[in-house]
Amino acid sequence: MSPRPLSLPLDDAVLPDLRSGDSVLLSGEMLTARDAAHARFAAAIRAGEELPVDVDGATICFVGPTPARPGHPIGSAGPTTASRCDPYSPLLVERGLRGMVGKGRRSEEVKSSMREHGCVYLGAVEGTAALLSQCVTAAEVVAYEDLGTEAVRRIVVRDFPVLVVNDLHGGDLYDEGPARWRRSR
Repeated sequence: MSPRPLSLPLDDAVLPDLRSGDSVLLSGEMLTARDAAHARFAAAIRAGEELPVDVDGATICFVGPTPARPGHPIGSAGPTTASRCDPYSPLLVERGLRGMVGKGRRSEEVKSSMREHGCVYLGAVEGTAALLSQCVTAAEVVAYEDLGTEAVRRIVVRDFPVLVVNDLHGGDLYDEGPARWRRSR
């Protein structure tokens, strides 16, 4: 089955159709933010301050790209471990975040928040940072520039390959994938 192309920002009507294990190619704008930026987002929310970026309808990729080589918008852009952002993710999902891209499992609290508020978690393949960066056509720092490579960026991607890990129906590829493999043996 060939990957399904999806435009960013993610359309709320498309989210219920996504199932764990689906292969997807993302195209459009998304934000980048790792745990340091997420901690600042959470502090701002708790202080009643506005966030420096609008997360309503957005997708955040958990990545801190390396510096760009001449002629490229960013350097290598491999996903970071999503659980680093777990303490903060529900606060953003409650504010309309529709997608997250990273690697690794998510906590039960995050998955529950995603099901309740309509957000999916997408997994990027580890070890493909240089290849993933080739899918990025533009990048600009939009918040927390002092964080260097972990600053929040708005990036434009074309055919950025991901797998649906956690869907709106409770599907979890980390549980279902091994079970499918065992059944096929």
